[in-house]
Amino acid sequence: MPIKKAAANLQSAVSQRPLTLATWNINSVRARLELMDGFLREHNPDILCLQETKVRDDEFPHELFAQHGYEYRLIRGQPGYNGVAIFARLPLELAEAKSLAGRDDKRHIAARLPDGTVLHNFYVPAGGDIPDVAKNDKFAHKLDVLAEMTAWSKALKGQGQRHVMVGDLNIAPLESDVWSHKQLLGVVSHTPVETEGLLALQAAHGWVDAVRQFTPAPAKLYSWWSYRSPDWEKADKGRRLDHVWVSPDLAPRLKAASVAKALRGREKASDHAPILVTLDLG
Repeated sequence: MPIKKAAANLQSAVSQRPLTLATWNINSVRARLELMDGFLREHNPDILCLQETKVRDDEFPHELFAQHGYEYRLIRGQPGYNGVAIFARLPLELAEAKSLAGRDDKRHIAARLPDGTVLHNFYVPAGGDIPDVAKNDKFAHKLDVLAEMTAWSKALKGQGQRHVMVGDLNIAPLESDVWSHKQLLGVVSHTPVETEGLLALQAAHGWVDAVRQFTPAPAKLYSWWSYRSPDWEKADKGRRLDHVWVSPDLAPRLKAASVAKALRGREKASDHAPILVTLDLG
């Protein structure tokens, strides 16, 4: 069958059912191939977005993703750190690849889906350990990235196009997104300047927090647990750093959302757990 006809048939089949989208900070894709294989076998998402792939484009391990049927792949890698990628079983085309806040770090890639929806995959800088822009350039850069994303987000309004934004945004915005709001107010990822900045970014486009549609605050919800915790599951001192947001007109099309927490407990786990969201783009 000709490629264009096959793609059209696949697009038609996909449009008739909801899609499952997964986002995951994998923290080095080559170090976690066995973990990834298990996740794909268990959850089988239609689209997969990764952050912190930590590998050059020409060294990316495509074989595993090909075996799982991800024919369409967009990668934007960097050796040793950063790196983002999108994999799908439906046709993708590159929509954009931003360089943020004056640096060429590989922290963003966007794909246009067959229906025209644009899927953005972001990896926001962690920001170091000291929440002071005068003392910590990493924290200053994080806030610069956040400000640039907010301006971009505001510019999307009125375009008449559907957008989905996913990724490790490295900020837990709500009190219920951290194990202790009081104890983490001075800790990078939950300081007031970060949480207020992320909520301003969300408001700039009217983004809808997909996961919180199904687990509303004040229920606790996390996607990251530190490697420093000797018994992460029992302590459960987590933070919700990973997010899936959709344009307002896509909110009624959300069908389900969950955190695959069990993956955090597997051998050679990432410190992040995957987020899965099901939505109907038809």
